[in-house]
Amino acid sequence: MPCPYKEFICRKHYLNWYDFARIGVVVKYQTKKLFSSFSLYTLALISGVLMGLTVAPVGAWFLAWIALAPLWVLINKETTQLAGKRRKFLLLPLFWGIGYHGLALFWITGIHPMDWLGVPWLASLAITTFCLTFVTLWGAAIVVVWAALMVRFAGKQPLLRVLIGTAIWCVLEGIWSAGDLWWSSLSYTQSPHNLVILHLGQLAGPSAVTAAIVAVNGLIAEAWIHRKDKKIYANQYLAIATGLFITLHIIGFSLYSIPLSKPADKALKVGIVQGNIPNIIKLKPEGLRRAIAGYTNGYLTLADQGVDAVLTPEGALPFFQRDLGTTPIISAVKEKGVVAWIGAFGEQGRSYTNSLFTYTGNGEVVSRYDKTKLVPLGEYIPFEEILGKLIQRLSPLDEHQVHGSPNQIFDTPFGRAIAGICYDSAFSAQFRRQAAAGGQFILSSSNDAHYTAAMPFQHHAQDIMRAIETDRWSVRATNTGYSGFIDPHGKTLWISGYNTYEIHSETIYKRQTQTLYVRWGDWLTPLLLISSSAAWLVNWKIQRAVED
Repeated sequence: MPCPYKEFICRKHYLNWYDFARIGVVVKYQTKKLFSSFSLYTLALISGVLMGLTVAPVGAWFLAWIALAPLWVLINKETTQLAGKRRKFLLLPLFWGIGYHGLALFWITGIHPMDWLGVPWLASLAITTFCLTFVTLWGAAIVVVWAALMVRFAGKQPLLRVLIGTAIWCVLEGIWSAGDLWWSSLSYTQSPHNLVILHLGQLAGPSAVTAAIVAVNGLIAEAWIHRKDKKIYANQYLAIATGLFITLHIIGFSLYSIPLSKPADKALKVGIVQGNIPNIIKLKPEGLRRAIAGYTNGYLTLADQGVDAVLTPEGALPFFQRDLGTTPIISAVKEKGVVAWIGAFGEQGRSYTNSLFTYTGNGEVVSRYDKTKLVPLGEYIPFEEILGKLIQRLSPLDEHQVHGSPNQIFDTPFGRAIAGICYDSAFSAQFRRQAAAGGQFILSSSNDAHYTAAMPFQHHAQDIMRAIETDRWSVRATNTGYSGFIDPHGKTLWISGYNTYEIHSETIYKRQTQTLYVRWGDWLTPLLLISSSAAWLVNWKIQRAVED
């Protein structure tokens, strides 16, 4: 017997059972659609996280060759469905970028708490959160722009899409690395473990390694996209990807296998002192006493071991140059006559520079290198006239440190050197320029004590890339680790412990070779851009002719 209340309820709410059924279908469809979109974004995020696992502390470098492929598939498969919903579509590359850059740069959270600078705990947390969020989104912006341009220009031809996608990514990395905020290029996912492929950097710098990674991922993705397409033999793209991967590694191995000459007249025995002065006491009387004693005693020990020169970390002695003359370490230099490269502060008008000074046996400064790339917000304030007052409310950090000239030359008693202070290591063009100007060996001075242990290992990985690209021996001195010595093939001859006081010396060799990258710079990115543009134009004209 039918329920007497059914008709009453339906009439009261102006609905019938058919309406209820329609509502149920709509709700079910929308729920399914929501979960479908959620799964896509989750996949994009997970694939980005896989790329983030390629660098320290995990170092799963091999994941870089497949971790971009899922995003490639998503942005090409979902273009049609989400074409009219640009915001939803752009969330895919945004999530991937957050997964990669957020995980790779998570070490930045090590700056919290900044109580050693007098920053309250909550303010320190707010600054740290802002820094992580900003650098993550800044890196993710590359991926978002890349995806948007891919949709606009890549078309439907698989190989053309790979060429265009590779060119766009390299161009964007080139643009980002020309600014002041740069670290996590796709190329550094291979350092320090895959030294063979890093030797492509000798041909065209970091872009050569980045291009290889993007192209291989793109070919794998195209094979997946067309796996059910009867008109296209999808396995050919897997074959091309495999062949490209092997060929590029063979090229890298041929460069990696070139013997290193070690002529006695080019030998230089260099010592490093890792002072291990925690930042929390660095500027306090205890820290200053430990710095003076630690670096002076380390210098004397190394001098007695017969080194030619001693390298100290960034800001090893937190004094201005004018005050260094009265310190015990300069007295030790005059006594022993061994050259010392001392990290301290220089003056430039009313501002100061983070500098590396060359002191000779008579206690005189014969050269000075000023840090060129400063950390935004940490060492200088972008748009200082606008943001200066705001930053001062959040933190007592001194915003009057200034950049060194990008065209500096660092001459030493042993010939011209390539110098880099801390953040400089991320910018390959700085080292390439100095190598082209006659730099014969690399001196890298750093203080990574602000961050977690993953950061100094990533920093060491950056220096390995710079040594390979320029074909130079490299000496790296840090405050708390990791200090090290690197040969031109990227092999680490010695690496220090972390949060330890260490002194060590190795023999390096001055070199005047010039790799293709040193001579020509990044020629690959313009070549990819021109060739992909030409191919796109030809394809566009063919399509127009067919349509007409």
